[in-house]
Amino acid sequence: MAELPTGMISACEGREPLKLSAQVVVVGLGAGGGMVLRELADRGVDVLGVELGDYFSPEDMTLAEEEMLPRLFLEGASRATVDMSVSVMQGMGVGGSTLHNTSLCKRLPQGILDEWERLGLTGLGEELREDFEAVEEALNVHRIPDDRVNRNNELLLKGVEALGYQGGRLAYNRKLCQASGFCEVGCPNDGKENAARALVLPALKVGARVLVHARVDRVLHQAGAVVGVRGRARDPETGADGVPFEIQADAVVLSASAPNSAALAMKSEVPDPKGLIGSRLHMHPGAFVMGVFDEPVQGWLGVPQSAECTEFLEFGKGAKRRVWLVSGFAHPGAAAGLMPGFGPAHGALMGLYPHVAAVIAMVHDHYGGRVAPGPAERVNLYYGLPLSELEQVALGMREAARILFAAGARQVILPTAPPRLVEDMTEAAQLTAADLGPFSPPLVAVHPMSTMWMGVDPETSVVDPFGAHHLLKGLHVADGSLFPSSIGGPPQIPIYALARRVARAISL
Repeated sequence: MAELPTGMISACEGREPLKLSAQVVVVGLGAGGGMVLRELADRGVDVLGVELGDYFSPEDMTLAEEEMLPRLFLEGASRATVDMSVSVMQGMGVGGSTLHNTSLCKRLPQGILDEWERLGLTGLGEELREDFEAVEEALNVHRIPDDRVNRNNELLLKGVEALGYQGGRLAYNRKLCQASGFCEVGCPNDGKENAARALVLPALKVGARVLVHARVDRVLHQAGAVVGVRGRARDPETGADGVPFEIQADAVVLSASAPNSAALAMKSEVPDPKGLIGSRLHMHPGAFVMGVFDEPVQGWLGVPQSAECTEFLEFGKGAKRRVWLVSGFAHPGAAAGLMPGFGPAHGALMGLYPHVAAVIAMVHDHYGGRVAPGPAERVNLYYGLPLSELEQVALGMREAARILFAAGARQVILPTAPPRLVEDMTEAAQLTAADLGPFSPPLVAVHPMSTMWMGVDPETSVVDPFGAHHLLKGLHVADGSLFPSSIGGPPQIPIYALARRVARAISL
């Protein structure tokens, strides 16, 4: 492990209970927590960040899946819904999911802002404009260059263009990228402008402090106001509990992800008379559809994601088509988990790996699940897709197949149970929601959100439009929990922007 930077300590270093104090404690140092830490430190606030996972230097990123997945992801990369039908990939460590994400950058769509305005969040779009601009400048957000579009993404763009669908190239926040293709297991080249690099390290230089290997178990409060947090050290190698710690603070910011922030609030008995906390869980569940091409694709090489199709992505309560189609790929270990089938049939499909291009059909979900606390950092995620959402999954899978065939695929793998290897669009078009269900297809979610959403009415929302809890003074939220709905796209830029807004409100 890397030597910790000045201002960062490990909760595992001592054998005695640790007692600290700060004006503000930030729980979780992903996009939201990193932004709050940096903004408050720049304003001279005595702020202390607490992170469950490790601090990683570029040299720590070994690129080996079997080493990095357990270290970079919560629950050893095994987090899933309680019925195991949706894998939920969430990061941990200083930088959170920005350590392993593919750096895709989009602002909140206007359709989402319009929807939130109908919920009472008036003027949010205009108020966030400056925050979006500041975030994009700080994180070096720019359109992905031509020479960074790999073959996997070229094929998506080829199919989209052939069909006349809406789509195009995306933006990302990279600076020193070497296009090595290992983004999802941590960058060894320090090529991402992630939360650790762009926010946490600069915050330390202006006085912020960070406690790593520390699990917050409870937000402490009395007489209607927070007074701090307490928890235990977490051994980074074994996950075992260590010595307890307690931090006195005037304010606490929950930025540990939508599932973990909500679970912590529930364990802490944060006032919630309407039972809202932990409900309305959205996740953007996605299915991988794979096309088999005659020529090698080698989708593991280069920038993983640079192209999208938005032809079937509509917003608003009555939206009939709610699927974001985006390129995707995985290294062999993860790919084996996503490839359908068992035994020899699975082995035969894996043999096609070098010739496979993949499109993810990701649903802008209207269905809301719920979160319940589990032991330690584990949470229980209840999320069973109704027919209306399965219809969107089926739509996405059909259209992903259409795009791949239009790009020249000779076969398309539909990851149903059992898997379907179809030869043309006539076969693929027969797929309906009736063919789908738990594990058919295996679904993956990387964008949990909306469990402690903002609003103006304490009867129908958890926090106010600036992330302050309606009922508990000094408690704030600054992660994807804030979203009143699913957003239909990558959440990192919206989380950064909203967290900047939250930090500004705290420091007033």
